[in-house]
This record gives sequence, structure tokens and C-alpha cells, in this order.
Amino acid sequence: MSALHESNLTSLKFLHRGKVRDLYEVDADHLLIVQTDRLSAFDVILPTPIPGKGEVLTAVSNFWFKKLGHIIPNHLSGIDPESVVKTEAEKAQVRGRAFVTKKLKPLPIEAIVRGYLVGSGWKDYKKTGAVCGIQLPTGLQEAQKLPQPLFTPSTKAAVGEHDENISFEEARKLLGADMAEQVKNATLALYIEAADYALTKGIIIADTKFEFGTDAAGKLYLIDEALTPDSSRFWPADQYKVGSNPPSFDKQFVRDWLESSGWNKQPPAPQVPADVLHKTAEKYREAQRLLTGT
Repeated sequence: MSALHESNLTSLKFLHRGKVRDLYEVDADHLLIVQTDRLSAFDVILPTPIPGKGEVLTAVSNFWFKKLGHIIPNHLSGIDPESVVKTEAEKAQVRGRAFVTKKLKPLPIEAIVRGYLVGSGWKDYKKTGAVCGIQLPTGLQEAQKLPQPLFTPSTKAAVGEHDENISFEEARKLLGADMAEQVKNATLALYIEAADYALTKGIIIADTKFEFGTDAAGKLYLIDEALTPDSSRFWPADQYKVGSNPPSFDKQFVRDWLESSGWNKQPPAPQVPADVLHKTAEKYREAQRLLTGT
């Protein structure tokens, strides 16, 4: 399977290239978002793409957008991505890996929700007894399910820079009190329903992040991607035990290799070996199959 590291669509106005997604303007009200096979780890884009990753992200996001649409509307327009580009070469670049979305104003935070004590949250807890300033009971272990999911927002850093965790009070200052409450409530509702469903398919969603945007009237929408292996930590439920970090269905496989490689987490990132890429691609596809049945 060939990989798409960057899209190149000359029939539309190019707007922005993010860590994974390329954005184009369709018209005054719509965007085309192409999900490439780029992989970002430790906020650095790796030089080696994961073949088929963008198609997995698109399929999984579409599944969740439909399943969770009763909680909050999302940015999808219903327009076929292939209908907004001109040539067969361009249609091949968007096929199965793009959305045509409403043009919305993104909120300046990432809405992170944690259901289990792992990753940076576990490191924070060991030092302070809290996660992002939220005090937790003593004696919790790594990977333990939290008493209730935690909303822990962060700033949205530019490509190559690091997101920073912020308190809910800081989120209120950035968004306004009412919008911050809406984002928090939507984030927790989305996570709880998704995590309950995923568990019936053998997957624990340990944590995830959402992004939101508003229309001209200030109405809130779910945007970007939703509950994918890129934006979430997926664990196989049958291998889960408290006290250790289970193997995941996400880019943790690549992250672990990078951690052991001696890389200083500054650009440029090293070339990832073919076997690591292959195993990561397999994990992404397995997550898609279990969650969506396709």
C-alpha cells in the first residue's frame, strides 16, 4: 500500500498543513480536510509515513461522528470529497481519506479527557498527587481507572512546539465561562458513551482528545477527528491489568521505539524502521476493525 505524506491539490486554494491534516478552501462556507499518512510523535512530524493511516483515521472518525451525533453536532457537510476536486489524480488523493466540512472557528484549546491514570497524568500524580491540578485519592496505581473521567484541557501549540496543560480556570478565561462549561460537558459525555461502547468491542479508551469549533452564531460543533488511534490511547481489554501500561492500538508502538532510540525529541526525528511502521499500521487497522466492524 502506498503512503500519502503530503497532498497536492492545485484545483483548490491551499490553506494549512498541520501535523497530520492538510486543509484546502472549497468555498466561503466549506473546507476540504485531507488526512495524510504522516505521523506525529512528541509534537514532531516523523519523516516516515504510516501507509493507510489516513484512511483508518477517516473511517474511524466517520463512525464516531455518526454514532455520537446526538450528543453534539459535528463539522461534516455531507458533500462527497471527490466532487470538489477536478482531476483523477486529485480524486485518488482524497478518496477514503478526506472530509468536506463546514467552515467553523476552532476553539484555542484541546479538550483532553482521561479515564485512566497513565502517561503524563501518571507522572504528574506520582509527583504531586494530582493530575493537571485536580487532586486525586492517594494510593492509585499506574493504569488504574480513575474514580471519574477528568477533563484536562491544554493549549494548542504550533507544529513543532509542545501543547501545555492548563487548568479549567484558565480555559474559562480563554473561552468564557459558558463556552468552557459547554466544552467540558460535551467532552465528558462523548468520552463516557464512546468508552462504554468500545469496551463491548474489547477496547479500553484510556484517554482521548477532542477539538471543537463554533459557527457565526456561537453554536458549538465537534471538529477535526474523533476517537481515533491518533487522538486516543486504546488498550486491548483482555490484556489490561492495573499496575502496568498495556500494549496499545495506537502510535505508542512508535513512541516506545523513539524513546529507546536515544532521540532527544527535537526535530528532525529519526527514520522509523520498516518493521515498526508495519506493526503500527497493523495496530491502527485492528482498532478500526474492532470498533467499526469494517
